[in-house]
This record gives sequence, C-alpha cells and structure tokens, in this order.
Amino acid sequence: MKLLEGKIAIITGATRGIGRGIAIAFAEQGANVAFTYSSSVQAADELVSELVALGVQAKGYQSNAAEYAAAEQLVDEVLKDFGNIDILINNAGITKDNLLMRMSEQDFDAVIEVNLKSVFNMTKAVQRTMLKNRKGSIINMSSVVGVKGNAGQANYAASKAGVIGFSKSVALELGSRNIRCNVIAPGFIETEMTGKLAEDVVKGWTDAIPLKRGGKPEDIANACVFLASEMSAYITGQVINVDGGMLT
Repeated sequence: MKLLEGKIAIITGATRGIGRGIAIAFAEQGANVAFTYSSSVQAADELVSELVALGVQAKGYQSNAAEYAAAEQLVDEVLKDFGNIDILINNAGITKDNLLMRMSEQDFDAVIEVNLKSVFNMTKAVQRTMLKNRKGSIINMSSVVGVKGNAGQANYAASKAGVIGFSKSVALELGSRNIRCNVIAPGFIETEMTGKLAEDVVKGWTDAIPLKRGGKPEDIANACVFLASEMSAYITGQVINVDGGMLT
C-alpha cells in the first residue's frame, strides 16, 4: 500500500522547484493533489497531466495565497472538487534580497505577505475541515535562513523564522484534535532558481556543506511524504532541517 493512498493534499506554489517535486512524490504515493500557481498556465497544465498519469486526481488553481479571501475561496473550491482535505503544504515563497540599508519597504512587505501571511491564510482556511475530521497534517516550508539568518536576506529570514514560530503555536493549539503541524527547513537545494547562480557561488555553498553537494527537490519531497503519512503520527511542532548537514 502506498503511504498516502487516497489522501487529498493542497500544495501551494507547485509548478516548479521544490513544490513540483512534492506534488510528484505525493502522487507517486497515491495522494490526490490540488495545487496553486501564480501565472504559468502551461506549466500548471503540464503538471496536471504528469500527476494524472500516475493514477491520481489532480487540479491546478491560479490563486494568490497571500490574499486572505483568495485562500478562503481556494479551499472552498478544493472541497467542492475533491470532497475533503487531509494535508496542507505551505510551500509558496519569494525572495527580494538586498542589504537592509537598500531594502525598500515594499520589498520587505511583499516577502512577508507571500512567505508568512500566506501560511496564516491557508492554515486558517483548512483548519475548519481538519477540525471536523479530527485529523490532518500541515507542513510549512521554512529555510535554514529562518533558523540562522543570512546577510542580505533580512526580509526572507524574518518571514521564514515567523513560519517556525507560527507552526509551533499551531501544533500546540490543534494537537488535541489530532492535527499535526511541522516545519521543513531546506538548505541549498538545486532548482531553476539556483541554476542561475554563478558556478563559483554554487561551489562556495557546496564546499561548506558536510555532504559536499546541494540537495534535490526530491530530498524535500521525501521529508514531506514522511510528515504527511502515518509514519510520523507522533511528530508535531518540529523543525526538520534538510540541509546536508549545513547547520551542524
């Protein structure tokens, strides 16, 4: 039996990188997948086709989780289309890096809205269904930067540290209803975004990692499968660093 057979998952920001890897891993483990995307209809359609080919139900929704009303509407549509929600993966995120002295208020606010406020919006929107079911798994994507900070990323670090504090509070609030909330903090993961970095920059990162390589989206996806499944039934309120030992 597959680990997520028949479960229904919402994944935000799933058309590329880590989100896409999670969607595919979930479908491979039998989960039906509802996912959001911001702009690329073609990428969303391609992902739906790939997921359906794995034998599950899948649908993409163009939605901005940073907007409270849009998150509420999305959850209503998913419930109408899929009938239930078992798992929420808050993965959508952006960066607008700059030194603090050069960082604009708009760039600070935008990163907080997408990376942190969206987690509040989506968690609040699915909470009602999970409370009624008396079960659920919420997995929020932070970053090693949210754990240790990083020069030039004050906005990103603040948003990702906020995700950790929020998740621990949700775990305490909802644990008695068998709703678990955990955090994954990825390290240096090789995606389309990191593919644009100069070779010497990438080498500088990987040399500092004990495993001497960057991670793959599948590394994050596998941790998500574990936290979404019954294999982690007694784990909540935790931060799992998937970073090749970077923070060791």
